[in-house]
Amino acid sequence: MNKLFNSIVIVLLVILIAGIGYAQTPQQKNIILATTTSTQDSGLLDELIPVFEKKTGYFVKTIAVGSGQAMKMGQKGEADVLLVHSPDAEIKFVAENYGVNRRLVMHNDFIILGMAADSAKIKGTKSAGDAFKKIAAAGSLFISRGDKSGTHAKEMKIWNGVGINPEGQKWYQQTGLGMGNTLGVAAEKKGYTLADRGTYLAMKKNLGLDILVEGDAALLNIYHIIEVNPAKWPKVNAAGSKAFADFMVAPETQAVIKTFGVDKFGSPLFFPDAGKRVDDLGK
Repeated sequence: MNKLFNSIVIVLLVILIAGIGYAQTPQQKNIILATTTSTQDSGLLDELIPVFEKKTGYFVKTIAVGSGQAMKMGQKGEADVLLVHSPDAEIKFVAENYGVNRRLVMHNDFIILGMAADSAKIKGTKSAGDAFKKIAAAGSLFISRGDKSGTHAKEMKIWNGVGINPEGQKWYQQTGLGMGNTLGVAAEKKGYTLADRGTYLAMKKNLGLDILVEGDAALLNIYHIIEVNPAKWPKVNAAGSKAFADFMVAPETQAVIKTFGVDKFGSPLFFPDAGKRVDDLGK
């Protein structure tokens, strides 16, 4: 009888341990990716994430917000890995030990968009700062994301560079929304806006907005992958974070990035940069 009892106990313990292991597996296999809206709105992540999940067995939960909000999530340990495009803020994020192993992934560029009528006459202006000055002088409507994103940070850097504070001006409106939604607002209100080229090309046919200013070196848009520091947040999925970061800079993934958008738009939406120096981009 005792032997039978002991056998039953052992079986129950085995089932319990197996059940605990099974319950933990999904948690260990989940990765929270906090990223800028442009990687989502452009369709790039829809192309890449299924490949990563099939290859590794991880499941990626994507939270597409502005780069600033993505880094706030990282600061709170609410994400495992970040894909962002706000270099100054990223450097500070890593310096404060919230992130580790920041790696260059890709770039595209920002463009200034508006209606063909171009009330501020900025079309063909070589300098983004000069274009912004013309918009302000004309009092033409400018639609800003206003969401602390990488795009918003770039926009404010341009305004600051020409000594203009647009906030509070009647011609300046902030959406507080992501890139795709902000493009929709700019199109509806027939205003100017700053956007990343990838999201614009992905949505172009529904907007009626034209590229009016491009090519200024100040408009370079650079993306990095950053792993949230497990030393600060032990509960982050460090193994999953590293696996996804490694995937984004792997030659096979970089090859996909290189051609993404070519079939549909005639040109890629992003340019792969793994292993390069930031100083060499756009040359």
